[in-house]
Amino acid sequence: MKPKNSLLAALATLALVGLGSLWVGWDGVAREGERVYIVDRTGERWDVTQAASLGFNPHGFQFGIGRDAIRPLDESSLADTAPELDAGARVIGVENGPDAHAYVVRRLTRHEIANTELNDTPIAAAY
Repeated sequence: MKPKNSLLAALATLALVGLGSLWVGWDGVAREGERVYIVDRTGERWDVTQAASLGFNPHGFQFGIGRDAIRPLDESSLADTAPELDAGARVIGVENGPDAHAYVVRRLTRHEIANTELNDTPIAAAY
């Protein structure tokens, strides 16, 4: 073995010994005892044990751009200054008692979620 390769092998061995029962494969799947995690590119671990127990393959999970990367809509940005909608506009409607809100899908595509309240109950409309 060349010195460069033996140094890499030694570092890999130390990393594996230091991990103990945790094994993170090159595919981003980690196993720690009975727990199964996917590890994103930032190093954050996402517990997918329950999904794996139901038959989902953790190697098939994909992760997006990271936690809190897309700013949600809130009450201050939900008020629409132009209440007229195109006849074909798609909306997501939510009703809770006497209160109802409609969220224009076109606006949700850039934010994916709207946080608001209906009848004093917090809700999140997601698209």
